[in-house]
Amino acid sequence: MTKLALQGSPLANPGKLFIDGAWVDARDGRTDPDISPVDGQEIVPVAQAAAADADAAVAAARRAYEEGPWSRLSAQERALRLNRVGELIERDLEEIALLETVDMGKPFAFSSTVDAPMAAQLMHYYAGAVTRVDGSSRAPAGGQLAYTLREPLGVVCAITPFNFPLLLSMTKIAPALAAGNTVVHKPSPATPLTALKIAELFQEAEIPDGVLNVLTGPGVELGETLTGHPGIDKIAFTGSTAVGQSIIRRTADTLKKVTMELGGKSANIVFADADLDAAEELAFFGIYYNKGEICTAGSRLLLQRPVHDEMVERLVARAAALRPGDPRDPQTLFGPLAHRGQFEKVSSYIEIGQKEGATLRVGGSGWTPEGASAEGLYFLPTIFTGVDNGMRIAQEEIFGPVLSIIPFDTEEDAVRIANDSAYGLAAGVHTKDLRRAHRVASQIKAGTVWVNCYNQYDPAVPYGGYKASGFGRECGPESLESYTQTKSVWIGMD
Repeated sequence: MTKLALQGSPLANPGKLFIDGAWVDARDGRTDPDISPVDGQEIVPVAQAAAADADAAVAAARRAYEEGPWSRLSAQERALRLNRVGELIERDLEEIALLETVDMGKPFAFSSTVDAPMAAQLMHYYAGAVTRVDGSSRAPAGGQLAYTLREPLGVVCAITPFNFPLLLSMTKIAPALAAGNTVVHKPSPATPLTALKIAELFQEAEIPDGVLNVLTGPGVELGETLTGHPGIDKIAFTGSTAVGQSIIRRTADTLKKVTMELGGKSANIVFADADLDAAEELAFFGIYYNKGEICTAGSRLLLQRPVHDEMVERLVARAAALRPGDPRDPQTLFGPLAHRGQFEKVSSYIEIGQKEGATLRVGGSGWTPEGASAEGLYFLPTIFTGVDNGMRIAQEEIFGPVLSIIPFDTEEDAVRIANDSAYGLAAGVHTKDLRRAHRVASQIKAGTVWVNCYNQYDPAVPYGGYKASGFGRECGPESLESYTQTKSVWIGMD
């Protein structure tokens, strides 16, 4: 096994916060160890910000917006600086990818080919897209002149999750900064390291002080401070629906703008006429990519009865053959869960599924790869059959490598079952019938529907949810709209 290793300290300023262009200690000096899910060992100390640190970061972002050059730069000037950050990410791509792997458990095979490259692509995309943000002239009655302007909001707080720490930071930071806002970023306390590395690159790119600030620290306390802070104009959040709801309540008094990318329980539908080899591959990839720690995981697999048994046997055999491994090995495709709390949550749903009467066909427990530390958070790929859509394992977001297989008879059944969920983030449809594909895609209540593919993303294509999966969109020009506001200007012509 080839195992990649970080060379020296993975950060230039471990144990520090990034505020107003400087690396500083938390006001109370507190740090906590950042623990790798690979082996349970400390990677680096991480500063634990408190309310006073949040105040300092917000004040720095406000100064940079109101008094500093950032919001006053032309779109072309901001684009040049953001492109420079994208170039630095590309320069340090392997180092950033490995940092993500060690911190989150994401296989290097994916962090180096998906996460880090797309982080750079997001910077380049929004550097280009912002030059096309403009207003329009209007022709009101009475011979007056009116036109509209698109202006930044001010200070944006980005709160990001543990499962795609790098990418889901950049889907917020890139459009927010491109539009002329400044940012306070609070990464997940479980996976903060790439956020700090990106701050180092912003400093190297000579982005003005206060434009990006990074606060690491306790999720609940720090999050509550920031979401209720009167100096913040917008919250951009990715995480669980329950936490999203609490943020919305906390922002009500200050009327902040919010975008919410929340949980999912996505239905992946396989019709009897589908290419079963392709459907098998996509169903497997749909649930086990990133160890199932992805909001769009195809965790409800709906199989039409004529192909149900064959597909079940295929997937069970394939899941039984997939063993988690050290994510630092470039050959590994399935790593450990991101943190201890998530491991315990996934474990609890195995018991829940069995008590509900579902059949555990494969997996369902932790596992230690040969030669790996017993402290690693590895969990076997798991499949339940005999699942009714009303069961908790079919309705609640497990956020792990647990697949619930549900049979269906007709197209109408498939749509009904798919929509019988509080969530509406994504869905998959596998069929050779193009008319059926369009018909079903139009009826599914989800923000993204993949037809004969799954988990496809691009900086130019918007992404977000329906129902309890949130509102607002990330990626594409649609995201820029949520980081700007429209002003109308009237000119008297008399």
